[in-house]
Amino acid sequence: MLMKSSDSIDISFSLPLVQRLRFTADVFGDDAQVLIDLMEPSGDSPARAQVWLDQQVADANPGIDQRIAATLQGAADHVLLTQSPQTLVGGEACKNDPAIIDNLLRNFNDHDLDRRSYVIVIGGGAVLDTVGYAASIAHRGIRLIRIPTTTLAQADSGVGVKNAVNWFGKKNWKGTFNVPWGVINDAKILETLPDRDFRCGFSEVVKVSLLKQTEAFEQVCRDAEKICQREPQAAGDAIRASVQMHLDHITRGGDPFETREARPLDFGHWSAHRLESLTNYELRHGEAVSIGLAIDCLYSARVLGLPQADCDRILDCLQRLGLPIHHAALADTEPLLQGLEEFRQHLGGRLTITLIDAIGSPVDVHEIDHAAMREAIDATATYAR
Repeated sequence: MLMKSSDSIDISFSLPLVQRLRFTADVFGDDAQVLIDLMEPSGDSPARAQVWLDQQVADANPGIDQRIAATLQGAADHVLLTQSPQTLVGGEACKNDPAIIDNLLRNFNDHDLDRRSYVIVIGGGAVLDTVGYAASIAHRGIRLIRIPTTTLAQADSGVGVKNAVNWFGKKNWKGTFNVPWGVINDAKILETLPDRDFRCGFSEVVKVSLLKQTEAFEQVCRDAEKICQREPQAAGDAIRASVQMHLDHITRGGDPFETREARPLDFGHWSAHRLESLTNYELRHGEAVSIGLAIDCLYSARVLGLPQADCDRILDCLQRLGLPIHHAALADTEPLLQGLEEFRQHLGGRLTITLIDAIGSPVDVHEIDHAAMREAIDATATYAR
């Protein structure tokens, strides 16, 4: 039958995507088989693989590159390591340098990686983002296995479907949506994490629990001092609860690639992203998120009716976790408020900010009372201790 020029066809469809999350005690020791089992041979041949390792992780764990290589070379019938594990600079520096992306793509090409090959990335969130972005644009997607090495990445971004690098001086301006082939949260890899970076991950735990689950928030508050002191059980429980809530949102929330107006998981992030750039990334992402949560909770108390007692509990919990709720960069509110427009542009369409009117009760707003927001920003100094 001939189509008329006025005919239209709209077909909704879903993709057969799978999130594979594994928990290990020592992935490059007794639990090495967990990594091997994530990789499928490529037809009748071993799958080709590369490993990219955060330099900070390599420095803190002497010999880890040899252990990784031995793990993969011990399964030569399953996987072919095309070169020794390579390192790259960690932190925001790797997301700010286009040459790193070019080098990654050149390596993928020079070693004949294809869509049934594997890129294994081991590092913090910035390294996961950078290598993940390169892997997602090579051949329209090489299979990516993430082994996050920070509490922040294990609790949140490790299972995320976003990859991005900074561009035009803006956080995560250039990026892709791409589901990782697999994610391994390993306990041992966290042992050498500096205290400051260890604490950073729990701002995302607070964030997601404020949005999703009152009991999870109550639990992280009860365990705040234990987590700050790196008590393994308390910290591990909080990370597991957080990553499960993030994973449920991505896989069951109906909007994994963020096509709608709202981005609930970016609660506290409009100011956090701006603060990172304003401080030239002296602030860690998790620290900036903690300050962003404080600002948005103080604003929610002023405008949306969040009970002040609950707001006080949130600010107290963040600080007992060893996280900041104020920074000198907040002294001048105007540069920070520019983050609202950057956030709107990043989402597209009208401004949509997720706030809360009660713990566990998110609310999307499209307009911000700038006077009240300035008050909230200023108030962080009053509550900081």
